[in-house]
Amino acid sequence: MGLLTGLLLAPLAPVRGVIWVAEKVNDAADRELHDPGVVRAQLLALNQELEDGHISLEEFEREEEELLDRLHAARVRPAPNHRR
Repeated sequence: MGLLTGLLLAPLAPVRGVIWVAEKVNDAADRELHDPGVVRAQLLALNQELEDGHISLEEFEREEEELLDRLHAARVRPAPNHRR
């Protein structure tokens, strides 16, 4: 890995940077999607929307089922494997 290799791979540096950023964004989104605290907060907000009359009972039940599925998946999901 000398000077020649460094010169040949230099144009790929921006691509590696974009890949790194994309991985970080993906990791953050994955954590938020599966964070039980976030899902519970969304369930509370959904319940409040129903009580305030902003959504119908059918819509509430559909969204509640999705959130409960995510909450269950977060509980049975193995611990994240931090690569870096």
